Amino acid sequence: MPKLQTAIVPVTLFNQNCTIVWDSETRASMVVDPGGEPGRIAEALNRFDLLPERILLTHGHLDHAGGAMALKGIINEARAARGLAPTPIVGPDARDQFLMDQIEQQAGGYGMTGLRNCKPDQYLAEGEVVRLGGLSFDVLHCPGHTPGHLVFVEKAARFALVGDVLFQGSVGRTDFGYGDHDALISSIETKLLPLGDDIAFICGHGNGSSFGAERAGNPYLGGRG
Repeated sequence: MPKLQTAIVPVTLFNQNCTIVWDSETRASMVVDPGGEPGRIAEALNRFDLLPERILLTHGHLDHAGGAMALKGIINEARAARGLAPTPIVGPDARDQFLMDQIEQQAGGYGMTGLRNCKPDQYLAEGEVVRLGGLSFDVLHCPGHTPGHLVFVEKAARFALVGDVLFQGSVGRTDFGYGDHDALISSIETKLLPLGDDIAFICGHGNGSSFGAERAGNPYLGGRG
């Protein structure tokens, strides 16, 4: 059974949980949601002696995708030196491209520098599988926070990367013009909670939790699911 390992690097003024994921047996790795501070993320990769084969995005908000292009350049320079193929940016669903086209403009409004608009090498859609060494992450489309938000679930390891869909004691905000609270709650209750109470998750901000803990105690879910 492959062993899933993770490390979190908080980035940007929003303290977004950029997550490094790897299979400890094969050393295959990926970076999930590098929202900024690519140098700090690269330092963490060096500490763990990892050279990611993929940058994975859950959705298009600036604090999740703003550092992806710069990190891709750093990683690919190192990979080229070893004669390895370039690392692509993969995900989210294509419906979030309009958000990634606005990253630089929005960053300026927050006084944030160094973030770049992002164009993924590949979009993802529900039903696809992201493979990493011996790990397999099912792709689920969970809109509401953004139209193209994706969640990645490794069922064998009982683990999920949920981005800004679900938090410990809360759910993703939907007060944007493109937000949809009913769609968000439906995504959680029909796609995530049925996968099992024992699935632990890392979210985009704050501490992680489990589907069971949120089913029982999250006030936005009301014990339903």
